[in-house]
Amino acid sequence: MAVTIRLARVGRKNVSCFRIVAADSRMKRDGRFLEVLGNYNPQATPKQFTVNAPRMAHWIKLGAEPSETVANLLKQDRFSEKTEALAKGLEPETLNLERLPERVRKPKKRKEKKAS
Repeated sequence: MAVTIRLARVGRKNVSCFRIVAADSRMKRDGRFLEVLGNYNPQATPKQFTVNAPRMAHWIKLGAEPSETVANLLKQDRFSEKTEALAKGLEPETLNLERLPERVRKPKKRKEKKAS
């Protein structure tokens, strides 16, 4: 069984909120999962991202593959640095590891219509 760590959508229409779950890779996006590992709310300002670090490290150690989106969120949250601190016996709160700033996206270029 291949386990993936991915987002599962919750919330009502046009108000998306996501759970970070460990799930069998063959299951549907919002289907059955093994464990809830955290939450992600992209509509909050600033975006809210919480994760249970010891459980996330446990699943990754067992061979679970995070999806591309979850990997980006973990990278922004400096998850690898926090897990190294936990392995050394330090508390991540004492290291003063702050979340990296959000990526600034450029607006898409629009094609100009020719006047005929």
